[in-house]
This record gives sequence, C-alpha cells and structure tokens, in this order.
Amino acid sequence: MYDTVPDRVDPSGTTACRAGTTAHATTRVRCRLVATDLDGTLLSSDAMVSPRTSRALQRLAAHGIHHVIVTGRPASLCKPYFSALGYTGLAVCGQGAQVFDAGRGRLRSWCHLDRTMARQVVDRLATQVGPLDLAVVTSGLDGDFLITPGFSRGDERELSPYRVVDAQALWDHPIDKVLVRHRTLADNDLVGAAAACVGPKMTVVHAGRQIVELLPGGFDKATGLAQVVSSFGLTARDVIAFGDMPNDIPMLSWAGHAVAMANGHPDLTAVAHEIAPANDDDGVAVVLERILDQGVIP
Repeated sequence: MYDTVPDRVDPSGTTACRAGTTAHATTRVRCRLVATDLDGTLLSSDAMVSPRTSRALQRLAAHGIHHVIVTGRPASLCKPYFSALGYTGLAVCGQGAQVFDAGRGRLRSWCHLDRTMARQVVDRLATQVGPLDLAVVTSGLDGDFLITPGFSRGDERELSPYRVVDAQALWDHPIDKVLVRHRTLADNDLVGAAAACVGPKMTVVHAGRQIVELLPGGFDKATGLAQVVSSFGLTARDVIAFGDMPNDIPMLSWAGHAVAMANGHPDLTAVAHEIAPANDDDGVAVVLERILDQGVIP
C-alpha cells in the first residue's frame, strides 16, 4: 500500500478532492459500464471481495450495468479469482494484452512477447543498473508464473501460484510478459531505466510496489478496455473506471469518470475525478452506492 494520496483539485476547479473522500457527492455521473482493477482496488488486502462490495456489484447487474475487470494479472492466474467472484463476463487481463471470456473460459484476443527481444532488454537493463530479480508469465491459459530465487519480497500470497526456477529456465517457453525487480533502486528509477532500454515493440509499466513489467508494445489497460466497451456498443463516456497504480493511468485517462483509490499511488491524482476510500474500506462499493442511489444517467 502506498502512502495516502494527497489532496487535489477537481479539473472543474470547483471541488476539492481529499484522500478517502469522494469529489462528486452531489454530481450525478453517467454509468453504463464499470471497470475495476483487481489487486488493490476490487480486492481487499487479503485478496477477497467484501460482502458490501459484492452487494454493490449485484446492484450494478440489477440495473443492467456491465462490470468489467481490468487487471495486470494474466488470464491464466485470474481463473481462481473469477471463480470465487462468480464472474462470467469479459475481462481485460495481462495489462491489456488479453481479452478473456470468463464464462466460456477462453481468450478472445491475446499477444505474446518476443523472447529474444525481451532477453536483450533485460541484459541491457542489468548492465545499466546491476543485478535484477526476474519473473515471467508463460503463454496460454495454462501458463505458469515462473520466478527466480530472490524475486519474492515476502509477498508470496500476492504472487501465488508460482514456481521458482533458475534464470535460464525463464526463456525456455513462449512468454507473455517479464517482471523485473531491483533490490535497491527506487521503482520510478527502475521504470525510467527500463523505458530507456526498450523500443516501440515493448511497453514498460509500473504495476505494483517493486514490480516493473515488460510487455508487448501498443497495449495497455485502456486499449484492452476500449475493445470490450466497443463490443457492448458503448463509448468511453459511458465508463467509470477504478484503479490504484500507474498501470491504471491509461484506463483512468480514457474513461468518462476516473476514480483513484486512497491506498493507491499518488500519480493517479493527476487523472482522477475523485478519490475513493481505500480498498480495505470498501472504496469501490462506497462510490457505486452513491452513484446508484442518485439514479443512473442513461
């Protein structure tokens, strides 16, 4: 969890936006689709959805409002969460590189990462910043999360399920993304160094504390979400999006109404229309209850 996000002023210049509060308590928001990040947003710190949040999601369904999960996790590692949630809709996974039909258990679209290019980038980055701890997600719905010794930072539950392998074994199979950690470098510095090592065919995202990801170029949470939203005949202005990390910024910037979590990274305040309470304080539910109580704008 990051330090509480600071106060900010709403882009309209009329509403103060304080961490743990909502900025639009008296303003009705257009809502035909709700997009939520998973970790740090929809899920509590113990990787559960609270009863209050479950009830808010049920109210969405009763109003005919779509709910789309948009997560950095690959589809192969999301299936247990979707099963526990009873989630059967379309999900944007892998930071936007996958669209997964949870009800049918199949990928509608996906993109792999060039292993040779990824390995070259990792080697260049290590030359610049020193030894790295690495992980990869192998391709496909039966893909594995492979980590090198030392990658774990005591966050086994967040990473699970995973297998520990030596560094050479990371490159034995097709992959969807690479995860990078550095033992002393600050996250922002590692992001900057990684970005300087990649070309247009790869993307660098800051996905979590001490987690920087290398992904296929041209994809982010906004591109994946736009694909799903379009399939419903909707547009960005119909969407409310919730997120907590810099990898959520493209999605929040694209959506008609952007909600940052109070437990999130402070960079999100630049694009958020309001700050919801933290994920452990039912922040998603608090905002959705207000919007639904005010009456949905068609």
